[in-house]
Amino acid sequence: MSAAAATARQGVAELRKLPAFMRRDLLVLLSYRVAFAADLMHIAVQAILFSFIGKLVDPARLPAYGGTQATYLQFTIIGVVLTLVSALLLQRVATAVRQEQLIGTLEALLATPTAPTTIQAGSVALDLLFIPIRMGALLGVVALTFGLDLSLGGVPPALVVLVAYVPFLWGLGLTSAAAIVTFRRGTGALAAGMGIVGIVSGAFFPLSLLPSWLQGVAEANPVAIALEAIREALIGGAGWGAIGPEALVMLPASVLSLLVGVTAFRWALAREHRRGTLGLY
Repeated sequence: MSAAAATARQGVAELRKLPAFMRRDLLVLLSYRVAFAADLMHIAVQAILFSFIGKLVDPARLPAYGGTQATYLQFTIIGVVLTLVSALLLQRVATAVRQEQLIGTLEALLATPTAPTTIQAGSVALDLLFIPIRMGALLGVVALTFGLDLSLGGVPPALVVLVAYVPFLWGLGLTSAAAIVTFRRGTGALAAGMGIVGIVSGAFFPLSLLPSWLQGVAEANPVAIALEAIREALIGGAGWGAIGPEALVMLPASVLSLLVGVTAFRWALAREHRRGTLGLY
């Protein structure tokens, strides 16, 4: 058997392990129904709050997308959903290994013939599938309830932008996971960092309101790029031609973030394994 065939066969074998992780996490999710409902209630309360705040905001101060003047609720609810999706996925990727440490299963998992990458991917596989679907469904309910005029034709381009954006989050999460495995702490810094990124992403207000010296930095923020592209698709009804450049701009940042994250995570696991402290928490 050639080396390429052996590698492909091993890759398929690793992929077959992912459903087991997903089944485990689904059972855990179903056992905490109150927390699941609380997440949905949280964003629903935010939607109601921003619907009232929108009555105080002059629509002329908001940007237009594809010739359509955005309302404040349109503008901010997309920011709320993407920011919440980003925070949930980033936290889950960063803390998945830490959770295995705390429940005492990390060393047992690593002792099995399972690659560390598979363990990390399996720990967040259900979230990668479920969180965007859940937030998308909730966005649809909010649109119907509050009369948001969103373009259904913009949904496929928006999903493509989201797919290009997720590796950026994954890389950040792996880098944070490496720090948490090494220092045993870091969730506070993770939350603070995500808060800062959210402020300079234009999630809750236009980037044009930022100081001029900060606008250039904010416009290069992958979160801001993803937000503007998704707004162009869902509010302005932008097609593939308008969304493509933003997705291409995000790809280098996503690839770099993923490479740095994978390298840092592998290094952290190897370091703790050498020191015999992998199971400590």
